[in-house]
Amino acid sequence: MKHTMLGSLEVSRLGLGTMGMSAFYTGAQTDDAESIRTIRRALDLGVTFLDTAEIYGPYVNEELLGRALGRRRDEVVVATKWGLIQHRGDGGRGMDGSPENLRLAVEGSLRRLGTDHIDLYYQHRMDPKVPIEETVGAVAELIAQGKVIGYGLSEASAETVRRAHAVHAVTAVQTEYSLWSRDPEADLIPLLREAGIGFVPYSPLGRGFLTGAFRSTEHLEEDDFRRTNPRFMGDNLNANLRLVEAVEAVARDVGATPAQVALAWILAQGEGIAPIPGTKRVERLEENLAADDLELTADQLAALNAIGPAHGDRYADMTPLET
Repeated sequence: MKHTMLGSLEVSRLGLGTMGMSAFYTGAQTDDAESIRTIRRALDLGVTFLDTAEIYGPYVNEELLGRALGRRRDEVVVATKWGLIQHRGDGGRGMDGSPENLRLAVEGSLRRLGTDHIDLYYQHRMDPKVPIEETVGAVAELIAQGKVIGYGLSEASAETVRRAHAVHAVTAVQTEYSLWSRDPEADLIPLLREAGIGFVPYSPLGRGFLTGAFRSTEHLEEDDFRRTNPRFMGDNLNANLRLVEAVEAVARDVGATPAQVALAWILAQGEGIAPIPGTKRVERLEENLAADDLELTADQLAALNAIGPAHGDRYADMTPLET
């Protein structure tokens, strides 16, 4: 598998997001054995970039990843996130970007992952009550102690990234980016390229929508996040099927699956980008990773670029708490 650089970290240019193994989606926490097989198969196929977070579960996804890696921990770049659990209080869900919460969070993640360092440590969401400079200063202390190698920001604005980078070099920024979520192209991606900061698109398959698997949400469990996502509801869902049809047309042209085309489109955006499609099944993992060898023509890329934006907001309340 080809590699790319996220700041100073070298990673496979396709990673694996493990969230859906433990949280938010249909089937979460139903087959840890298959999830572990999927993680280990990813390593066998050359994936060196794995993404988790303390809030996935909460906690159980980090534990699952730690068990799956075992003695192979040093083969991979492990990314996890903090900032959406209030460790200074009752451990409930909520933003806390304070240095005190950070120090409590990192110890828990290290323990659950079974490691002495985190390769890429993201602040999951920005806490408006704590200046980003204060938070980054505390992260820099963890880097000096060797507990964190590189740090990142998740769902941060370009201005916040700029302020954070002025305190300590940001390794990578994670946000939603795909053929139906292209907002980062306006301000964020140009800044990241200028500053040499890596970009990690999450939900690169549009939460599964771009695979062509959705014509309704009836098969999803009641607590599946997508049942209340505006893009999966009513007229929005029907309108968004045109995106899938355009992806499917290119897929037929190149003899690939829609998922592979959607991922190949992201990979064609340049270096320093490492999407993290998520799955808990080996079959889907192998399908996704085949996109590493798929090169789209200029005409095919133009056809995909012409699709236009998705219908509906990314989140019902536009304050996303998971990736």
